[in-house]
Amino acid sequence: MKFGDILQETYTALSANKIRSGLTVLGIVIGISSVIAMVSIGQGAQSSIQSSIQSLGSNLIEITPGAQGGPGSQVSSGRGTARSLTQGDADAIASQVTNIAAVASEVSGRYQITARGTNTNTSVDGVTSAYPQIRNIQIAEGSFITDQENTSLAKVAVLGPTARDDLFGVGAVGVVGQIIRIKNLEFTVIGITVSKGSSGFNNQDDMIYIPATSAEQYLAGNQYLSTIDVQATDASVMTQVQNDITDLLLTRHNISNPAQADFSVLNESTLLATANSITQTFTILLAAVAGISLIVGGIGIMNMMLTTVTERTREIGLRKAIGAKQGDISLQFLTEAVALTLVGGTIGIILGVAISLGVSYSGVIHTTVSWIAIVLAFGVSAIIGIIFGYYPARRAASLNPIEALRYE
Repeated sequence: MKFGDILQETYTALSANKIRSGLTVLGIVIGISSVIAMVSIGQGAQSSIQSSIQSLGSNLIEITPGAQGGPGSQVSSGRGTARSLTQGDADAIASQVTNIAAVASEVSGRYQITARGTNTNTSVDGVTSAYPQIRNIQIAEGSFITDQENTSLAKVAVLGPTARDDLFGVGAVGVVGQIIRIKNLEFTVIGITVSKGSSGFNNQDDMIYIPATSAEQYLAGNQYLSTIDVQATDASVMTQVQNDITDLLLTRHNISNPAQADFSVLNESTLLATANSITQTFTILLAAVAGISLIVGGIGIMNMMLTTVTERTREIGLRKAIGAKQGDISLQFLTEAVALTLVGGTIGIILGVAISLGVSYSGVIHTTVSWIAIVLAFGVSAIIGIIFGYYPARRAASLNPIEALRYE
């Protein structure tokens, strides 16, 4: 039997009952489109989390204060409220730990800010001049805080775009040189940062930066740091730098048991690896749930093909009577099953990509359409056609021609 004849017979057979064929194809369409959409959402979420973590800084190691409650557990007093890190710790890290590109101190708090009759409640971060390098901060207008301003306890401030909009109006110009009040103290605006957007952990645009020494003196009222940011020279040495920092601080704080450390050292690469592992598991789970509908669609194809075999029993008997071989009969019905799944797979791919792009365009969540997922989904649809079409095809091929001709 020629391949062209098989295709012609397939088209004729599937067109004979368009509604039944369409409903059967619908199961595959839903399954394929669900898999593509779910994988795209999962990969998009993974990409967003990676970008959020990486936007916090390059090769970042973050040291925060916090008393340990015992081995294997930690009770955090909250960022900026525990008191165990000092500028001396930051200076010691900068001078005694190798493979460090920069060290920045932070003194963070949340305050009510006023300007020109407007006000906002936002984060005020006392920082040093190395902060922009470590945290990938860029200046859109004016300048950032210098070492001299930290030394002189200058009352100057750099605003994030959101903080600027809240205080001076959306897209306000000429803000540099204006006065804002923090705890009734006047600070002169010297710069505006480039927008970075929300990182998923905090809104990096809704920040106000002032000299760390000024934050200690005028706002916090003590000499303790909220965070010490460290930038390693290379991603490959981050674990070594993290271990060296931990050993140094344990020695400086006279702590012999690491489980009783009054600080925490967070490695960005470890956080990224953990986030990737979680999102990959999340993606696999979504794909597995969506894949169940593919199995259901495959069962629908088998059910249709078994019904078709029963309806066409006399036709099968007649074909065998005029010389058709078992292989010809089997190939015919197997082709019909595969054709159904390929048509459904094609429509499902188009629908799945459309859903993914629609979700991304709506702004609900960013999605990433993977060509691997598309190729895999299309291949799976063909395999499903073969697997679930094999039994009906074999059943049709094994019919006795005499009994088939007698079938009513």
